[in-house]
Amino acid sequence: MREAKSIDILLLTLLGIIWGSSFFNIKIATYSYEAFTLALIRVIFASVPLILLCKYKKIKIQAFSKNWKPYAIIGLCNIAIPFTLIAIGTSQINSYLAAMLMSTTPMSGSILAHFFTKDEKITFFKSIGILIGFAGVIFLFFDNLIINKNNYIYALITILGSTFYSIGGIMTLKLKKEGNENVTTSTTLWSIIFLFPLAIIFESPWELKPTLGSTLSLLYLGVVATGLAWLIRFRILTVNGIVFQTQVAYLIPIFGVLFGYFLMEEVITWRVLISLVVIILGIYIVKKNNKGIKNYNGTRVN
Repeated sequence: MREAKSIDILLLTLLGIIWGSSFFNIKIATYSYEAFTLALIRVIFASVPLILLCKYKKIKIQAFSKNWKPYAIIGLCNIAIPFTLIAIGTSQINSYLAAMLMSTTPMSGSILAHFFTKDEKITFFKSIGILIGFAGVIFLFFDNLIINKNNYIYALITILGSTFYSIGGIMTLKLKKEGNENVTTSTTLWSIIFLFPLAIIFESPWELKPTLGSTLSLLYLGVVATGLAWLIRFRILTVNGIVFQTQVAYLIPIFGVLFGYFLMEEVITWRVLISLVVIILGIYIVKKNNKGIKNYNGTRVN
């Protein structure tokens, strides 16, 4: 992998901006769309550029091959469930708080990887990073202006969504030889299969009367924050490697806070700023001690 050039840093920053902006767009989309419908439409939009990419590169999509079960399970755990949980959580908490809570993914991923992989064991310094990161998250729960008795359950739901990203990422390791494009497209198609009946049964999406703003936000989430962002991520992975790509984890909560403050006029307290710094420090220590990362980290889309 080559040393990062200006264009690589620019693309990484752009990826951080896109994924950081996804949370306030989720918030706006929830004004009109319920969770299952939101997640369903989002993955439908996202599947279009993925399918086109596979067709262009003549990559066989193996979603419905004889080996379909792992694609289905990953589509459920890595896309359908977290997309739905994050939509539910973000509907009742500040969008920047969702971005910060989602930053627990590298830490929960390190814990799961310790038990379910052979080469990603928790070291002393990695454990320090995990404790620091989660301490930053716990500190948020002492800010009653941001998390209180009315919405704390939704903050926990968002964290659960983040944890499912980690679970899905671990599962995806079993398919690391099947190709990035195929795995991502196949699991996305399976997520549509899971979400479609749930949206139809529980939410009656045909009765919705969405606002233009919510619809545009949902379109952005599907085409830009999922489809386009994945293409940018794949380019970074292939040119610069996974270690460089994972640095986007530092940018997402920062941009999430900036967008929430300036575009959504969400209140930011001094506790939030302290938590942000502590969480990023925890992520830094965890990632700094992920030496020699060789695995494929799955289909993480915010």
